[in-house]
Amino acid sequence: MILYFTGTGNSRHAAIELSKMLQDSNVVDIGAMIKDGEKGDFHSEKSYIFVVPTYAWRMPRIVSDFISKSKFDVATKAYFVLTCGDSIGNAEKYAKKLCTQKGLDFAGCAKVKMPENYIALYDSPDVETSQRLIESAEETLTHIAKTIASGEELKIDKSKSGAIESSVVNSVFYSFIVKDRGFRTTDECTSCGLCQEVCVLNNVKIVDGKPKWSGNCTHCMACICRCPEEAIEYKETSKGKRRYYLD
Repeated sequence: MILYFTGTGNSRHAAIELSKMLQDSNVVDIGAMIKDGEKGDFHSEKSYIFVVPTYAWRMPRIVSDFISKSKFDVATKAYFVLTCGDSIGNAEKYAKKLCTQKGLDFAGCAKVKMPENYIALYDSPDVETSQRLIESAEETLTHIAKTIASGEELKIDKSKSGAIESSVVNSVFYSFIVKDRGFRTTDECTSCGLCQEVCVLNNVKIVDGKPKWSGNCTHCMACICRCPEEAIEYKETSKGKRRYYLD
């Protein structure tokens, strides 16, 4: 069973590709479940494969919280595939700890480099560079799929542990940066409501024809990157930046 979470499409793309390679059609959208208020009660004969983005060098807390509250039966082996713009730090440590908590057998963690999408802080690459990264990711995913199919453990380069980034920096990131107060709309907004539709936390509501953020944000970038008019900005940092969304 492949379970994924995505804001701008990278992890969904990786999950679908792995599904094809492993001939596993049991693919679950964790974000959709969270949006609908569903609790996870999973039963799978095959290994559980979690495909998620990297937020501040770790699995998103919204995902780890969902996993910690879910039930997993039959299969016990769990793989973690993290998409990222550069590094996943020491995310493996926290995935392993989560598996211990849930009684799952940790079977390794791997990273898949994809186009950067966190435009609240960084620039997303141009179209050509994005395409090259996506094509390169196919090779990585092929290797990951072969490893999973063989029952072996996924391994990552541990030459740089990323311990500080995944612990101290991650805590600072969630304490001071993951806020929705920086989001605003411009006059280009057409009140289409897509931002409300794609918000997995139901944090965006259309009020008087404009989106309003309610204080419960995970910084997945879905609202800002999927706005068809590019009418959402984050503070001053997103101005002029290319929006990234992999459909």
